[in-house]
Amino acid sequence: MLCLWDGQLARIQTDSVVQMLQERHPHLCFEIVAMSTTGDKILDTALSKIGEKSLFTKELENALERNEVDLVVHSLKDLPTTLPPGFTIGAVCKRENPHDAVVFHPKYSGKTLDSLPDKSVVGTSSLRRAAQLKRKFPQLEFRDIRGNLNTRLRKLDEKEDFSAIILAAAGLRRMGWNSRIGQILSPTDCLYAVGQGALAVEVRAKDQEILELVSVLHDRETVLSCIAERAFMKRLEGGCSVPVAVSTTLKDSQLYLTGAVYSLDGAERLQETMQTSVDFPQEDADGPNDAMQHVGISAKTVPHQAQRAAEKLGMELAELLLRQGAGQILTVARQLNEAGLPRGSSGRAAPQVPGPHLA
Repeated sequence: MLCLWDGQLARIQTDSVVQMLQERHPHLCFEIVAMSTTGDKILDTALSKIGEKSLFTKELENALERNEVDLVVHSLKDLPTTLPPGFTIGAVCKRENPHDAVVFHPKYSGKTLDSLPDKSVVGTSSLRRAAQLKRKFPQLEFRDIRGNLNTRLRKLDEKEDFSAIILAAAGLRRMGWNSRIGQILSPTDCLYAVGQGALAVEVRAKDQEILELVSVLHDRETVLSCIAERAFMKRLEGGCSVPVAVSTTLKDSQLYLTGAVYSLDGAERLQETMQTSVDFPQEDADGPNDAMQHVGISAKTVPHQAQRAAEKLGMELAELLLRQGAGQILTVARQLNEAGLPRGSSGRAAPQVPGPHLA
């Protein structure tokens, strides 16, 4: 049995996981259960201002805990870096294109962000995207836009409020809407979100039978990349309320991680790249073992030494940025966001704004 979010994209993502499982376990029958989450229901508030880390997961995990379902399909970028006790990510599927994409209003078809008229309004619900793109394209304006993919595209096409909107390329491709992608943003334009483009299967941490069943879906490169990214995010104590971004590449057994933090207006940026070897043999490991989890991921089919190296890479890159002042930038960004100040506000004014301290 599976559980999924309510919505067309969630159904497509779940169907793809079911198909992969069915191919590998043809003797099993899978039942799909639809379920809405808090994040799906709050459509009039920017995600960054809601402040609930389990926005898209709590109801689904409750169903898992009550044994109403056996596994849950998520977009990995929506899963917090620390899962509640008793849960683990039992599979990380091969990553779709992790980059961000630009969808243009029909009257701007064929344009790029560079060629849009000055003061054109671009919609995004992401502080990460807005901070980077304000820095790269200061002639444009960026505003919040909420709703599922269908809703956002309808707002773009049927009104004159937005010249373009920014969405994850993976979601558009999974929906079969490649033709709507007017521009793919390279890492030089916009680093992507931690885990973006990857699907995760969450299960009960001690359910060895289900862990074994879903573990065949692990993709080694995606697992190692996402462990590094999630470790980076976890050490920075980042989330949707602060602009943290990454880009990861695995080449010749070397894992390269680029990570960055930004002020809300994009004026301040810290960005570095580090690498590590992940060339290790597979070890034997029997039974569920919480110590074998790496930032919430259980992947017995991927060498644990490689997973540890990826996790260490993410932590060390975060430590490097923290030594350079990332903690203060993120604290200011969080304070400004919680205070409801506009994204164009300068981070340098933020020490006057009360708010929690980011360690």
